[in-house]
Amino acid sequence: MKNTDIKINVNDLPALASGFSKKASAYRVLIFFLLVALLYGFIVWRINAFSNTPASTSEETAQTTSQPHIDPATVAKIQSLQDNSVSVQSLFDAARQNPFQE
Repeated sequence: MKNTDIKINVNDLPALASGFSKKASAYRVLIFFLLVALLYGFIVWRINAFSNTPASTSEETAQTTSQPHIDPATVAKIQSLQDNSVSVQSLFDAARQNPFQE
């Protein structure tokens, strides 16, 4: 191998940059596709990481579901309204009949 000193001149940097940009412009579609693919892969990886995290025990115990409570007076009122309405009774009767049996 040759032992040569590599000297970088600051004045040569714009010329090197323009040469690199000319070579890179030929591959701009490929570079764009690779950047989009990397971004998409990163997003999928983060979604996968967030969706597979196990819940802590404090979160599991904090999420207790309570049974819904309906006041018995309200239930009685709804049933009395249902019994008093003729059109509602006919709808309930029609809905209870099986349309596939004759």
